[in-house]
Amino acid sequence: MRWWKVVGLAGLAGVAATGAVMARAERRRRAYTPEQVRERLHQRVAETVEYPASDDIGVSE
Repeated sequence: MRWWKVVGLAGLAGVAATGAVMARAERRRRAYTPEQVRERLHQRVAETVEYPASDDIGVSE
């Protein structure tokens, strides 16, 4: 093999490895903590469902 083929293959391997490392870092950056997931789910439920106030439950004494 000629030296330029070796350099080209090494460059191609370097680009592929860099892409893999960047993709992994992006997934970690976008990962949410369990608390963040829980908070977001609570927000979404609160937007779609109106909870009655404690006085409006309708329990008679």
